[in-house]
Amino acid sequence: MNPLTRRDFLTHTGSGIGGLALSWLLHEDARAAGIATASPYAPHTPRSRAKVKRVIHICALGGVSHVDTFDHKPELIRRHGQDSGRKFDTFFSQPGTLLKSPFEFRRHGASGRWVSDLLPHLSGCVDDLTFIHSMRSKSSNHTPATFLMNSGFTFNGFPSMGAWISYGLGSENQNFPAYVVLPDPRQLPAGGSINWTNGFLPAVHQGVAFRSGNEEPIADLSTPASIPASKRQAGFQLLQSLNTEDAARHPGDSALAARIRAYELAAQMQLSVPELADLRGESEATRHAYGLDHANGPTAAFARNCLLARRLSERGVRCVQVFNGGQFGSPRINWDGHEDIVENHRKQALVMDQPVAALLHDLKQRGLLDETLLLWTTEFGRTPITQGINGRGRDHHQHGFTIWMAGAGLKPGFAFGTTDEIGYDAVEHPVEFYDIHATLLHLMGMDHTKLTFRHNGVDRRLTDVHGEVVEGILA
Repeated sequence: MNPLTRRDFLTHTGSGIGGLALSWLLHEDARAAGIATASPYAPHTPRSRAKVKRVIHICALGGVSHVDTFDHKPELIRRHGQDSGRKFDTFFSQPGTLLKSPFEFRRHGASGRWVSDLLPHLSGCVDDLTFIHSMRSKSSNHTPATFLMNSGFTFNGFPSMGAWISYGLGSENQNFPAYVVLPDPRQLPAGGSINWTNGFLPAVHQGVAFRSGNEEPIADLSTPASIPASKRQAGFQLLQSLNTEDAARHPGDSALAARIRAYELAAQMQLSVPELADLRGESEATRHAYGLDHANGPTAAFARNCLLARRLSERGVRCVQVFNGGQFGSPRINWDGHEDIVENHRKQALVMDQPVAALLHDLKQRGLLDETLLLWTTEFGRTPITQGINGRGRDHHQHGFTIWMAGAGLKPGFAFGTTDEIGYDAVEHPVEFYDIHATLLHLMGMDHTKLTFRHNGVDRRLTDVHGEVVEGILA
């Protein structure tokens, strides 16, 4: 019989990351054997003074209609039902007539920002928000547009924004990854988990996705009940001896050290994640504010993710991404209001509005907003015309839409850029996702032109060869 090798052992015993706490306990033995296990999540000092330590990114998927939420267009009211008199670029090539918003717009806050009655909770937050009304995308197709929003490229496989933040700054808490993803429990986004890939960056920077509403938020984190502790201990003692032998054979090889560090992180997460996911310590007032009153209510699942985002952020996780909406579904479970903008957007707003507003208030009252950036984006907007002559819905629209931010380093209660009188084109200060990424990195103390990684002979970066910091929104 051939002797058991380290690879054979891992092949026969590797079943996820359950039971890895023993590897953490054996850390000192590894160090004694000369195996360096420096953490890839160790915090890095930014090149310049950072105004933001961490970011929470809310991704509202499907294409939120700017002209029905944050971009008030009186001209659509005046010209409702008319032919626009111009040629429109529409995704499904079914241009209809101009459609006024079916939702009432009002001014809110001391800043007097316009918000429709679709979002009663967020309308009360406008004095803390920084709107960009002149966003553009390079695609009106969900999957490439979602990739662009997350990675700066319309093709898959490029590192996501969170992976770049992890690579550039590390984590403030060694019990958690630097980049955590909270998918919509109903469905994954267009393109699936590739949206939080590390791409060509080291694998430790990939987003770690939690399973929302599951008793075990991370798959295979806990040791199966059928495995006795004595057997796990014996197995890891054997693995440790194989690791020591492998390190002696390959001095200076960093791959083993990286694997051991991953084991250590898994062990630390075994202790920290259950405490994180246990919301019983939150006050009734907090649970009510987020919309967690009823376990099966329309806001409950997304509200839980928003509350987890706050808990992760206050524990030092650099980037938390919260997805609102999935890829497909009938009826739709995203903002893709082709058939009926009223029915679709009212249902999606009911899920999203209250939890996001509560998250903003919660961050602010805890003092976290002074060092956190809350970023709300959608991959594109929707047309100011109907989809089809007699339609009640709106098509995809990449030429002008709205996103917003809140937090440190920004002008609160401020609006930047405009679309034309009907909300079709971004006409004043057009902004691309490259610019959003450059601005976010700038606020975190990083120069987007210098945060690079050499790959296939090219110094790659989040913003590719594009991107300008949006100076007009900075405080």
